[in-house]
Amino acid sequence: MIRISLIIATYNRAEALIKALESVVRQTLPAEQWECVVVNNNSTDQTSVQFADFASHHSGMNLRMVDEARQGLSHARNCGITASRGELIAIIDDDERINPEFLSAYVNLFDRHPEAMSAGGQVIATYEECPRPRWMSRFTEEPIANPMDYGDKVCEFPAGRIPAGGNMAFRREVFDRFGFFNPELGRVGDRLIGGEESDLFERLARAGAKCYYVPDAVMWHLIPARKLTRTYFESLSYNIGVSQRRRAELSDSVVRLRLCELLKWGATLLIALFWLITLRPAKALWLVRLRRGITHGIRS
Repeated sequence: MIRISLIIATYNRAEALIKALESVVRQTLPAEQWECVVVNNNSTDQTSVQFADFASHHSGMNLRMVDEARQGLSHARNCGITASRGELIAIIDDDERINPEFLSAYVNLFDRHPEAMSAGGQVIATYEECPRPRWMSRFTEEPIANPMDYGDKVCEFPAGRIPAGGNMAFRREVFDRFGFFNPELGRVGDRLIGGEESDLFERLARAGAKCYYVPDAVMWHLIPARKLTRTYFESLSYNIGVSQRRRAELSDSVVRLRLCELLKWGATLLIALFWLITLRPAKALWLVRLRRGITHGIRS
């Protein structure tokens, strides 16, 4: 019996996908209790070939690939959810690694907490090609790596916080009751649009659905050097703003978004001033770049 389905959407990252799958097949949960559904979202590299070769070498595992012709992360994840068979659904990205207890941790959480409708685990940022930059603060690291650690005990997610998009799990009934990821949000190809996870978790929060933090479901988010460049950072910041604007338009809250952005500018300038006074100008500069990019995206 399939207890939990692991969904991995992928687009032109064949080598990264295989490395992610190498961590997937090490799961301690018995193989007959889980499956992994990889969604190929119009990849033009060797994704299909390399996956087929990997799956043939792990024939004892429930690994399969489905295709989604509609471009976009939300379309791909929705396709994987529809194609899956588990009563529980976990979602990761193709640039990650997970610990051997990942799936069993989620199964245990939902078994022990029948009121839980969703969950998220620990996220560890891993800078493989170069060290964590000195200009990076927790504010500027969050949009790039989204590290997450709320301690070593299972607990409800703090107010205002949601699981990372690359480490989240749900009961299947969530999608029956509250709908799927909104295709108007989320990455499309190489465009850095987001917001689909926030949109879904907002729907759950409005319904009073419980969301738990699961420390034993650990994901390592691999951060390549290209994501630490100014060009990438400014593009990411801008698209965060675009994503926030789209979400605000969908909920008719654009005015509220603009007022919140003004307040965030005040906080940004105060923090930047503190860092300048304490001789940390690089942290101040990159924080202002983040806020400037987000504001530009909101106004676009």
